[in-house]
Amino acid sequence: MTVGFVLLCHHALDRAAQVARHLAQSGAPVVIHLDARVRAPQAAAFRANLADQALVRFSARHACEWGTWGLVAATQSAAEVLLRAFPQVGHVVLASGSCLPLRPLSDLAGWLAARPGTDFIESVATADVGWTVGGLDIERFTRHFPFSWRRNRWMFDRYVALQRRLGITRRIPQGIVPHLGSQWWCLTRATLQAILTDPRRPEFDRYFARTWIPDEGYFQTLARRHARRIESRSLTLAKFDFQGKPHLFYDDHAALLRRSDCFLARKIWPGADGLYRAFLTPDAHSRPQADPDPGRIDRLFSRAAVQRTRGRPGLWMQGRHPNPGWENGITAAPYGVFEGFDDVFEDFAVWLGDVAATRVHGHLFAADRVHFAGGEAFGPGGLSDRTALRDYNPQAFLTSLIWSARGERQCFSFGPADRQEITGTLAADPNARVWAITGAWVLPLFRSGRPLAEVRPLAAALQRTEGWHLGQLRAQRARAAVRVWTLAEAALAPMDPLQAILDEISPRSPYRLAEAPQMTDLTGLGAFLRGLRDLGMPPVSTGDFPETGPAHPLPRLRPRRVG
Repeated sequence: MTVGFVLLCHHALDRAAQVARHLAQSGAPVVIHLDARVRAPQAAAFRANLADQALVRFSARHACEWGTWGLVAATQSAAEVLLRAFPQVGHVVLASGSCLPLRPLSDLAGWLAARPGTDFIESVATADVGWTVGGLDIERFTRHFPFSWRRNRWMFDRYVALQRRLGITRRIPQGIVPHLGSQWWCLTRATLQAILTDPRRPEFDRYFARTWIPDEGYFQTLARRHARRIESRSLTLAKFDFQGKPHLFYDDHAALLRRSDCFLARKIWPGADGLYRAFLTPDAHSRPQADPDPGRIDRLFSRAAVQRTRGRPGLWMQGRHPNPGWENGITAAPYGVFEGFDDVFEDFAVWLGDVAATRVHGHLFAADRVHFAGGEAFGPGGLSDRTALRDYNPQAFLTSLIWSARGERQCFSFGPADRQEITGTLAADPNARVWAITGAWVLPLFRSGRPLAEVRPLAAALQRTEGWHLGQLRAQRARAAVRVWTLAEAALAPMDPLQAILDEISPRSPYRLAEAPQMTDLTGLGAFLRGLRDLGMPPVSTGDFPETGPAHPLPRLRPRRVG
């Protein structure tokens, strides 16, 4: 007894012919079903290519559209030809023209001979199936599917929804229990013959013709009715991604395919010349009696799925970018956002860069330009200081900056006068460390010397923007770490916010703050705030700042070290 093959072919016919020739020359009968949608000239050339192979036959042609009965009808027709023309065939393998034999035919024949009477077909009860992705389980057997899912998805979805709403169901034929599994199987001659000659076959065919994706249910269900012994697995290596789409195998997957010890693999990229050369040769890789075990390579596919759907933290790609929630963290590393500190403390960026050994930028989201550290025109990763590029996608700008400079903590200033589109990203990012001195926006207005009446609308707008911004950062769903002081609190105890920054950025430092920047001169600020209040614009975000200045004097902070 030998092994016969049914090949379902519809494209890359040169590769399908190469595989069929290899199998026939190895002594395996092959019956080919060619999709009826293949044009006559291509079909004639395909037949002519294999005309010299006595073990190759062709079956009646059916139009084969994914998810429809045509694929089952094609398999039935080809299987009938194979069983009738080659009585020596003991097992029948169903494969496609894009499948590739991974081991010599003698390996497969010997392996099957050691397991007589066993059918190898993935056949799982619908209640136990966990691998259907975005599809239907038991409903594919109990609803009507007159519309093509690929050509008329709108009608397909709505007709299913209508049946659900009206409670329309189909009766499952008596004596069968629906099962699902891979389309690619290896059945014994006896089981396949019993399925094709079953007296109730017309009834079963009518029923399955209106199920969805019948090629994954017809033989898988009827094998349970006729088989003596089933091993619920496929001998063909077929891997699917998280969307249920088949993985393509390329030349650089040769070692991976060998490691699986499977007898066939699909889908092979038609341009994988290296794979076809490596496996379609007389001295192809052979491990006699080795048991097919795709589990050996499952770990690699799991890692690939994680990398595709989650990726590395803070690294975005086109496949994940349009899908909210698919990112593996918004940014790649923690970073600092300082609001109001550069207004309260002179040369704050220089001081922070010295004491924390970090890169401190200016206002990255300022209206005029991107203020990179040191006034550079280009920042990490070659990011430009042009606002048009930054404002096209502020989140992508920030994530690119953090990713490009990972390994060095990035910090930047922010305030209510900056572009606020990045606020939502900051609030949602657990890597964001925000320190804010509220009301500090008043200091540039105070130092400008402009009349209070002219300053008042600007102050009102800045205060509204700051309130909205902090509200987003403090929202229930926000994940940023936020510390807030009012301007009055910072004036009374300036070392507190500075020490909090140092504790966060340099948590292993055994010392408390050793030096601090000079605080800006706040003389006369209390009167300025009172003037705004008298004009009807109470600066509440500054805190309770006394009209005569802070309650305590503000001497220049001297460097000091405390053990």
